[in-house]
Amino acid sequence: MKILLICSKQFYNKIEGIKTTLEKNGNQVFLPNCYDAPETEQKMWDMGREEHCKFKAQMFRQSYETISNMDAVLVLNYDKQKNGETLKNYIGGATFLEMYEAFKLNKKIFMINEVPNNILADEIYGFNPIILNGDLSNIK
Repeated sequence: MKILLICSKQFYNKIEGIKTTLEKNGNQVFLPNCYDAPETEQKMWDMGREEHCKFKAQMFRQSYETISNMDAVLVLNYDKQKNGETLKNYIGGATFLEMYEAFKLNKKIFMINEVPNNILADEIYGFNPIILNGDLSNIK
């Protein structure tokens, strides 16, 4: 299966182990936009809002193209620490949009953890994701 990993940049440190496990199970794994250069978005912000907007638009288009060639996406939704608060099973805006693209393209959507209890929960449940509860062997 061709699987795109999608997640917040804060979870990039978890990708290598997941990639290795999925590949051992016979899957072909694709990495998030800018995985090899996570500082790129900040560089675009430093160049100004207009450059950052162009960058984000390019990333959204690239994500669509990538997802259209996948069998599935795997959402890495771990707990995120922000301003002293724990955001359980965090899914950010870009990841949510990638999930929506996968849904529109009729791709499987796997989630490493449960759907977060937040304002987007109903929409995420509507994507009918397959919840793995941390068990990558359930990807089939």
